[in-house]
Amino acid sequence: MKRVITFGTFDVFHIGHLLILERAASLGDHLVVGVSTDALNFSKKSRLPIYPEDERITLIRALRCVDEAFYEESLEAKADYVRQYGADVLVMGDDWEGRFDFLKDLCEVVYLPRTPSISTTALIEKIRR
Repeated sequence: MKRVITFGTFDVFHIGHLLILERAASLGDHLVVGVSTDALNFSKKSRLPIYPEDERITLIRALRCVDEAFYEESLEAKADYVRQYGADVLVMGDDWEGRFDFLKDLCEVVYLPRTPSISTTALIEKIRR
């Protein structure tokens, strides 16, 4: 069985999130998704997500393409998560291109193109206006 792992905040869930998760799932037989905790998101973006971590992980777990989901608590622990979940493939959006190449000795690393013209940050700004 080929296991795929990916990560994200998945705040204000949109079509771009769904498409990248479906593409990640198509690369293997079992998709594991790390959902950033509220604390991790705050450390990355200096703001809390719109939706709390328990709601975001519930949405991710409900998707047909997702087999398993867990809380990602640290950006620096990617290698530990790959090992813990026995991942054969790590999938990230192409905005992270090259940042996880150091994991290529543990698993295949794939960067998928993001859906053009959509982002959570842009959606939040649009709603605020």
